[in-house]
Amino acid sequence: MASTTCWRCLSRIANHTPSVLRSAPSPSPITLLSASFTTSAHHLQKPTPPKRGDRASRHTGHKRGEDAGFSLKSKRKRKDVNAAKGRPPAPGERKALRKRVVLSNLNALEVRDMQDLTTDAMVDMRLRGQVIGIPGPVVDQLRAVEAFKVSQSWGLFRRPGMLVRRETVEYGKLFEDLSREGAGKVVRRVLVGEKGSGKTVMVLQAMAMAMLKGWIVVNIPNAMDLTIGHTEYGPLSNTQPTQYVQKAYTASLLSQIARANGSILSQLQLSRTHSLPIPLQSNISLDRLADLGARDPDIAWPVFQALWTELTTPATTDVKRPPIMMAIDGLSHAMRNTAYMSSAFKPIHAHDLALVKHWTTYLSGAASLPNGGLILAATSHTNQPKVPSLDLALSQLEARAKDLEIPTGDPFVAYDQRVLESVKGMEVQRLQGVTKDDARGLMEYYAKSGVLRQMVSENLVNEKWTVSGGGVVGELERAAIRMRI
Repeated sequence: MASTTCWRCLSRIANHTPSVLRSAPSPSPITLLSASFTTSAHHLQKPTPPKRGDRASRHTGHKRGEDAGFSLKSKRKRKDVNAAKGRPPAPGERKALRKRVVLSNLNALEVRDMQDLTTDAMVDMRLRGQVIGIPGPVVDQLRAVEAFKVSQSWGLFRRPGMLVRRETVEYGKLFEDLSREGAGKVVRRVLVGEKGSGKTVMVLQAMAMAMLKGWIVVNIPNAMDLTIGHTEYGPLSNTQPTQYVQKAYTASLLSQIARANGSILSQLQLSRTHSLPIPLQSNISLDRLADLGARDPDIAWPVFQALWTELTTPATTDVKRPPIMMAIDGLSHAMRNTAYMSSAFKPIHAHDLALVKHWTTYLSGAASLPNGGLILAATSHTNQPKVPSLDLALSQLEARAKDLEIPTGDPFVAYDQRVLESVKGMEVQRLQGVTKDDARGLMEYYAKSGVLRQMVSENLVNEKWTVSGGGVVGELERAAIRMRI
């Protein structure tokens, strides 16, 4: 028989049990008063700050410190940036790729009846309206003087060719006359016209004819390269006002002259004594002289002066000197302030650069070529800067040649007198669109090459000639072989 005290004790414990414990379904007293484990200390612990570079909490989706004991800390290998990008380009590699010109396309059809440019063909009016090929040796010479441009469509055809237009035959006859002149006649001319009219290609055709005639060709492919501040420069001693020489560009120009005219310069020797920083043989060839200046930019400018003195020496029975053709493209860039700064931090005018000053001296007629030649300049509307002085000078020359009223210019614009004097007395030749017969011959060449897949009919020629603004060569090419509807 159980004692009454024990039952009383048990009932007292049941009466003092909290209501939370009584609501549980038949709990055991031992289970309610004690637990086999606890997580309170873990949750009350302060979160451990993550280490620098540990991004495990970001990838697991938890907040910082939440379930830190169960987070996965994965170590990710950092990629090698240089290994992913590959070998970095060598110095000058990107510029060479940007200026690379493709002159042949093996996928294009070969035009079998194409004639080559010869000394007889360049004065033959019967070839007008046809496309004739440029001989291989002349192509190499033109490539050396950078006559081919990246923006032109040489890579669409099997071999380089040029359209014989009216101006082409006129230049052929001009070279014939200048070659026969014994007094050394010099023609100074500037090409103007709208964008795509063929000014740069006309300069190329003139240089090709000069090379066929055995002339010395010196070309500045783009005057912008001299003025935008991309080449080193320095003051030239004993000059007033101060002239600035660009040694690296002068060395490049000497290399261009040596590669383009090597067959002629190798037959010419020194005829004078020159004061140069290096010793020279008395019978050294002009080809070797230009090569020495091209290798060392520090002596490039005095070597260029010595070479030019030899080329402009009057020809005699003992000393033979051929005529010279001087060409420059992008004339507007050589008629304004450059991106270079003087020691007083003022912009340097392009005429204060030694090379530009050398060209403008012959453009203005202040210096002449004793053995005759052609001085040809061309404006460019692709990236032409606004030069009011040059525009006024060219409009005055053109109006004077046509016996029209000479414009006086804007009275509120300050014109540069040096620019007005630099083109004084030059001939202005304005290139316009080709005729419909020339356009038909050009389109037939496109069809024979396989780039124009339409029948060249009268209606198609009239349509493309009209769309191209009256036969503008650049627009005609775009409308015929580039535009797709």
